[in-house]
Amino acid sequence: MKLNLNIRKEIRIAAALIALSFLIAFSERKQGGALCKDIVVEIENINDNHFLDEADILRLVEASGQTLKGTSISRIDLKAIEKKLKYDKHVKEAELYGDLKGNLIVNVELRRPIARIVQEDAPDAYISEEGIVMSISEKFTSRVVIISGRFVKQLLEKGDLMKFEEGKKLMEMLDFIREDKFWNAQIAQMDINSKEDITIYPQITGQLVEFGSPDNYEFKFKKLMVFYKEILPQKGWTKYERVNLKYEGQVIAE
Repeated sequence: MKLNLNIRKEIRIAAALIALSFLIAFSERKQGGALCKDIVVEIENINDNHFLDEADILRLVEASGQTLKGTSISRIDLKAIEKKLKYDKHVKEAELYGDLKGNLIVNVELRRPIARIVQEDAPDAYISEEGIVMSISEKFTSRVVIISGRFVKQLLEKGDLMKFEEGKKLMEMLDFIREDKFWNAQIAQMDINSKEDITIYPQITGQLVEFGSPDNYEFKFKKLMVFYKEILPQKGWTKYERVNLKYEGQVIAE
């Protein structure tokens, strides 16, 4: 008797799995075979960085050269459109798919900026959290640390900080600043010369910080914190014009 009950139970489970598989397959066929009635744009993290809006994404999709509305979604080259969208440096990820209503869903994730490149003789640019250099937008201005100086030309030429050693070092330092609440609020600008020497312009204290290269950045920030906590309260916040962290084991204030 127990054997029969177990067999019946297994048959019911198998039947349920077959029915579920059929429904999934039917749903996929229906989505793929449906005609594209409309294009729906979904943008993730748009409140964090409004570089592109729905109209911008729609223009990129429609510029793919494919006839979309009225065409079976299964016949649209979705991968080609995704590739075109990701060609825009502001776009981190793009995914296209059809829903049961015949809508072509365009889901886009935008890159987040962590620094702004400023130069006198060329347009500004942003650096994303992945190290990608991307153009500025008239739609949105992000309040991030400013990077200036001769070194920025090299950043612009490379286009991706993670593709060369000096860029990787700078990205590590920028990530450290961004993840630390105090330094993220304190550092307004970093001027970097052709030898990678960094001068930091702080938000609150008046001293220029001659930081040197990004090497040993954590240790240098620890030295700077000691200067802020122990030296300035005793000597006065306006006594020094600059502080030098370049030399190991020393903090030179002038």
